[in-house]
Amino acid sequence: MSLKVGRDVSNARDLRVSLKRGAQCKCPQCGEGRVFHGYLKVRQSCSECGLDLTPQRADDGPAYVVILLVGHLVGFTLPIFFEAMRDDPLLVACSLSGLAVVLSLALLRPVKGMFVAFQWAKEMNGFGWRPSAQPVTA
Repeated sequence: MSLKVGRDVSNARDLRVSLKRGAQCKCPQCGEGRVFHGYLKVRQSCSECGLDLTPQRADDGPAYVVILLVGHLVGFTLPIFFEAMRDDPLLVACSLSGLAVVLSLALLRPVKGMFVAFQWAKEMNGFGWRPSAQPVTA
């Protein structure tokens, strides 16, 4: 008799639902517990369902996505601001800089929550890999 180690495929993980929960900074599994402790620090586990959140590896991914989004949003608003405030380019620069900072801070947390939820839904980085001691019959 040998032991089979594999993935538990009994519970399907819906990507759309988990990304929505991640954007709300909620646990991707239950949707009740909070993912973050503080601004961007991921909790060790969900307080509601006990999901272990330590396997997540968001690293720099959320920051890259936020820079991409904010850069495009601010870049597309640049001509509009420039036409409206043609006489004062310093005001345009300060306005767009402030907008970029506010957008970055507002988007970083939900994007990181979505990264954690995506990893959970796709069973990446240790999410979902649990050894199951099931005898293999031959």
